Amino acid sequence: MNIVANALLPVFLVIALGVVLKRTLLKSEEAWQSIERLTYFVLFPALLIVTTGTADLTGIPARGMAIAMIAPFAVVAALLLLLRPALMRAFTLSGPSFTSIFQGSTRWNSYISLALAGALYGAEGLALTSVALIALVPLFNLVSVWVLAHFASDEKMDARTITGHILRNPLIWSCIAGIAINLAGLPLPKFAVAFGDILGRASLAIGLLLVGAGLAIGDVWKLDAGIVTATILKLVLLPVIAILLGKTLGLEGPPLAIVVIVASVPTAPATYVLARQMGGDAPLIARILTFQTAVAFVTVTIALAAAGILWL
Repeated sequence: MNIVANALLPVFLVIALGVVLKRTLLKSEEAWQSIERLTYFVLFPALLIVTTGTADLTGIPARGMAIAMIAPFAVVAALLLLLRPALMRAFTLSGPSFTSIFQGSTRWNSYISLALAGALYGAEGLALTSVALIALVPLFNLVSVWVLAHFASDEKMDARTITGHILRNPLIWSCIAGIAINLAGLPLPKFAVAFGDILGRASLAIGLLLVGAGLAIGDVWKLDAGIVTATILKLVLLPVIAILLGKTLGLEGPPLAIVVIVASVPTAPATYVLARQMGGDAPLIARILTFQTAVAFVTVTIALAAAGILWL
């Protein structure tokens, strides 16, 4: 339990710091918008390029892990898209609200995953987590951009407009660049890796500060259908599917642990930035992220215990 708490508590505290800064030192909305653009176009992409470009997959059961991670997320994504009309009628959801529920149910927090993997298995855990970055980040950034482009506005976008949004997304391009570097075996200069690593580390803190700055404190703990739906899908259904599939594929030990961690951590801070950039319901995704981060203290521990990784 202490390992999980040590990984999650700093995340929650940085979000809280964002709340404080928005009301004290950085009250200007224009300042936060500038920081948001810096994070979206520079810092997050740097993190993705360095992580995927330098990942060493030697000796890792990458195929089994990739299947065990992609399939649960794909099931939840397909379920949400299939039930979208019914959900929108039942809960009186807007298009932007649905996109935030979608992101909150299908995205994963790579920062928390890396922290947990490192705490449990050190360098081996970090290498194993790179499989998730390569397998999931490009795929679900692509899917999220498509969902936002298609459903965030009441006016349906044509194929050309949606394709334009996808092609202009810096997160997708940075993933493609990192994977290309990795597959080609191109040696990155040490100064370039260090430069990208510094920027990537900055994206962790700033991304979480942005989430905090976007919170309406009085509404954070007011649970509604959107928050409950996203939390059940992300922190309950996804881990269950991942554990069953991982064991079916014969994964055990650290590889199984990483699959479970990726499936059971809260949604990603990047969801808030993407929602802000593409017209999603940013306040809702901020509330989803904050609530999931709080309850993940319990759910991640239970998921790891259910997989036989930790003992309560």
